[in-house]
Amino acid sequence: MPSSSPSTTAPTTPLAAAGRAPGSAATSPHAYDAGLLLLRLALGLTMAAHGSQKLFGWFGGGGIDGTAKFFEMKGYPAAKAMAVVAGLTETGGGLALAVGLLAPLAAAAILGTMLNALAVTWSGSFFAMNGGSEYELLLIAAAAALALTGPGRYAVDRYLPVVRSHRLSYGAAALVLGLITAGVVLLVRD
Repeated sequence: MPSSSPSTTAPTTPLAAAGRAPGSAATSPHAYDAGLLLLRLALGLTMAAHGSQKLFGWFGGGGIDGTAKFFEMKGYPAAKAMAVVAGLTETGGGLALAVGLLAPLAAAAILGTMLNALAVTWSGSFFAMNGGSEYELLLIAAAAALALTGPGRYAVDRYLPVVRSHRLSYGAAALVLGLITAGVVLLVRD
């Protein structure tokens, strides 16, 4: 016998959680999801291009050998292997984030990689023109935000049973994984 009680399903967007009717004149869940898509594409494709510099030497990058020399100079052991790992993480994580595939993990991969970049380039200054790290900090913040909010409805995750409905706990767990992984990699540096 069907129940006549109101539905107890959780709201699917922050707009619904705030008590605003989806599609109302004041707000639109599609605007929220379009914003997340734009952020995912910008961050994901930027990181994929950055990773392809390391892997293939595209866009003026050093390729594996040039990246390995940089990593060796910065004290990473097995510099060539680390260059491959960094390139694959940036390229794979970036592309996965752009399409919204396992978005919390993709964002955590970017966060971990960029924390390492921040640690080895930190000069104590914020602005890039003074050797600062504003770029790395912005990428870290964007990755963390996407891990916590989820990819939105315009994402491959929407079609995967386990991650179809994003949970804050998924994003938080992914961020913890990214932080731990970044910490371990930094600990092996000389």
